[in-house]
This record gives sequence, C-alpha cells and structure tokens, in this order.
Amino acid sequence: MFIHVNDLEFDKRNLAVGAVVDFAVEDGDRGLKASTVTLVAPAPALTPAMASAAVGAGATTTPVPAFLPPLPDPGPRPDGEGPSERELAVEVTEVLLAGVPTLTAEQVLATRGAFVAVARSHGWV
Repeated sequence: MFIHVNDLEFDKRNLAVGAVVDFAVEDGDRGLKASTVTLVAPAPALTPAMASAAVGAGATTTPVPAFLPPLPDPGPRPDGEGPSERELAVEVTEVLLAGVPTLTAEQVLATRGAFVAVARSHGWV
C-alpha cells in the first residue's frame, strides 16, 4: 500500500513505525494507494533500553513472521497455468511488506521488479 505524505491529515512528524492509522483505499497510477490518512494512535515512545537495543540490533536480520496475511483466492486455474504478472507482483509486494517491514518503498519496487523479471524470463508469468 502506497501512502503519499500529502494524504496525511495530521502532522507528518507523528508518523513513525508502530503508529496506527486509518485510511481510505484508492486506485492510483501504480496500484492501490492510501488517502485521507488519519492518526488513530501514535507510535509508542522508545524507552532508553529500547533505543540502545535498536542501535545494537542494526546488524541483525529481522525474522520473517510466522503469519503472513492471506491473499485473495484467484479461483481455479487450468493445470500448469501460473499467476498473471500482476497477481505475482501483488503477492510479492504483500510478502515483502509483511516479511520485511523495514524495506523502503524504493526497495520494495526494485525487489518486486527483479523478481517479476526473473519469473517472466522463465515463462512463469
């Protein structure tokens, strides 16, 4: 889900990891985007212990969560038919966002593009 800073209806300095927001979903030029974004709950404040743990954790990897959000069922496919390129791009995006929430939008787009290009080169999509 893409969020543009101009769609925030609160001070952008209050947007941080852990903040809870509410938004409307719109079709954008590059897929779904959030609009009319309001702050429901601010991000929790970092305690000194949390801050030093975050600094020390910079070199570690984030584990992939055991639960990933379900994707809509595309319905039955003929034998041997894989997902469309768009379906694959959506699924890869969702897995990246859920599995590595620290990725930037630029990193998600670059990774997704590379993955879809490999799938296209193999004839998977």
